[in-house]
Amino acid sequence: MTIALTILQMLCALALIISVLLQSSKSAGLSGSIAGGAETFFGKKKGMDEMLAKCSIASAALFLLLTLVLAMF
Repeated sequence: MTIALTILQMLCALALIISVLLQSSKSAGLSGSIAGGAETFFGKKKGMDEMLAKCSIASAALFLLLTLVLAMF
């Protein structure tokens, strides 16, 4: 069980890292390089940023929960 939770935590950490890196900042960051291609799938850039923000919040919450569960074991 501990191994499965650890693997799930690593996947969650990767999802969190990717979602944070893809969010745009004032200088457009990594998100600016893919915004043109992603516009076809997600609509406006604002919609993509909102989706990435929700994804990063969910990933962070799951990562925190998994960390607490693993600490109990």
